[in-house]
Amino acid sequence: MAVSLSSYSTFLSPVLRTKFVYRKSQELKLRFSCRPVVLNASYSSTSSFSWDDVYGVISKPDDSTSHSSKLDGFLQRIKTCNRGFEMKSEFLPFIIEEQIAGYVHNQFASHLRKFQDVFAFPEDNLFGNGGGGGYVILNPSLKLPEDRTKAVGDVIKCLGEGVIPGIRNELYPVTTSYGVPAYFSLERAAAPFFGIKAYGIHLIGYVDRDGEKSLWIGKRSDMKPTFPGMLDHLAAGGLPHGITCKENVMKECQEEAGIPRSISNGAVPVGAVSYVDINGYSYKRDVLFCYDLKLPADFVPTNEDGEVESFRLIPVKDVANIIRRTEFFKANCCLVIIDFLFRHGYISPEDPGYLNLLQSLRSGDCS
Repeated sequence: MAVSLSSYSTFLSPVLRTKFVYRKSQELKLRFSCRPVVLNASYSSTSSFSWDDVYGVISKPDDSTSHSSKLDGFLQRIKTCNRGFEMKSEFLPFIIEEQIAGYVHNQFASHLRKFQDVFAFPEDNLFGNGGGGGYVILNPSLKLPEDRTKAVGDVIKCLGEGVIPGIRNELYPVTTSYGVPAYFSLERAAAPFFGIKAYGIHLIGYVDRDGEKSLWIGKRSDMKPTFPGMLDHLAAGGLPHGITCKENVMKECQEEAGIPRSISNGAVPVGAVSYVDINGYSYKRDVLFCYDLKLPADFVPTNEDGEVESFRLIPVKDVANIIRRTEFFKANCCLVIIDFLFRHGYISPEDPGYLNLLQSLRSGDCS
């Protein structure tokens, strides 16, 4: 099969020019050249607040008139991570080895239909798609994980930044649950477009002085392609293929906060949070493994990878108010910090809405 550029031009960005050659070996060869693509403004724009604004929020008197209103602010942050359930019918199940491995928007699927040697689209309703039947599978000739990884990876390279922004050349495992063998590995930026389950590690670094806990909070670099300039906790990262959570924690601690392994080795796994965020063609199904790290009182983090502009040490109660009153934090970080508030007694069963808020921290499938 040969795919011409002219037949594909309705789907590709006009700045992307690609030449396809399909050889008898059934290997898809992709030769392409790309000019720079201007990303969507919502993806690349920076936040418009400073540390002065953050401290301005902290300095305001508590405006809660009841315990309920306090928890309502937290619940709103969690809802930000769990959008678009009404759009689920617009997605086709992505089936691998007769298991649902992800979800693909029917419009994004129009890009994939051009690669018939990689994807196929049965029309039956075998997997219960409420949007009218049909699902996406890999070509049955792609049986080995490494063959699937290469074939799908070549398609993603072809689609490029004009369709899938933020390509990082970092692979995520495609699997139905954590710890089981991967069907194949997928470019990280493409994970939400295929609706696969993605895993990450999030670490909260705190200092305890005379019984009062404070968190080290980072402000993301304005140059970050995702959530630039927003607040973040001390260290976090997606979980790539072939690395353990513990090893990833220590790697991210070193890169993002300059924490030596002699200290980060003491990070304690404390559970997980999850969410499902459907927005446009994106179907994010994320599970975040949470870690606590008690830091020496005299430790000061320093960023080593250019992804964090600066850090501040802020009392936990003030961090809670920032989350409750503003949208300064990167959205999924709010879930991790709210979970910390539960575990360290800053939210109690006496607060109306306690169980509802607790349950909402795991709105996605934690498997």
